[in-house]
Amino acid sequence: MTLARDYFERVTSLMRRIMDEEQEAISEAAKLVADTIAADKLLHIFGSGGHSAMSAEELFFRAGGLVPVNAMLDGGVLLANGALRSNYIERTPGYAHAVLEYFDVNGGDVLIIVNAYGINTCTIDAALEAKRRGCTTIAVTSKALQEELPEGHPSRHPSNQNLCDLADVVIDCKVPMGDVLLSVPGVSQNIGASSTYLNALSLNLIVIEAVALLAERGIDPPIWQSANSPGGDAANKGHIETYKQRIKLL
Repeated sequence: MTLARDYFERVTSLMRRIMDEEQEAISEAAKLVADTIAADKLLHIFGSGGHSAMSAEELFFRAGGLVPVNAMLDGGVLLANGALRSNYIERTPGYAHAVLEYFDVNGGDVLIIVNAYGINTCTIDAALEAKRRGCTTIAVTSKALQEELPEGHPSRHPSNQNLCDLADVVIDCKVPMGDVLLSVPGVSQNIGASSTYLNALSLNLIVIEAVALLAERGIDPPIWQSANSPGGDAANKGHIETYKQRIKLL
């Protein structure tokens, strides 16, 4: 279990760094989310390629999570529809414009963009398109990855721009180059991915802080109860009736 314990310690060490170093950004993001919910608007979230799409799912229809979340689970970037296809599409210029259009992201909205690398074409186009539409953007991304990856890398946006330079609020999720944390003697590639944990922690910290802010304002926000828990279906029925026509994928 030595390697497993080492992996656990490295992951939790990065989580502690998020807690210690990103509190100001998390608080700023939480205020934006709280303002969105208080105004009876939808919070948009886009995991713009590969495994980052799971981050959008993390906030969507989630037990203990906010109801008014418009998860932009676009089939083009989902691994379920083909891993290589997802890789091709996240490098396709202009694709993100269609995604934001389809999911009704409009001026004055808040859009969370989750992508650890923060450099691929779909990610950067999403940030630029959101800015063009007059949206406020929150990025969950790793600054180190964007700084270390050279200009002209095949996965980069043609402009070589970084998500951390384009978003209004940036939570640095601390993912290291390559995503992985362990080297094993005799194994040529490193192992032990980290981004799923770090992205999910960052997002849940934002939501928890936002709910606390709403409570301070005297607002009881709509929150999902697990459908598998006693009374879950009954508790969620009103939310479904209220939001079924507003949230694209509900």
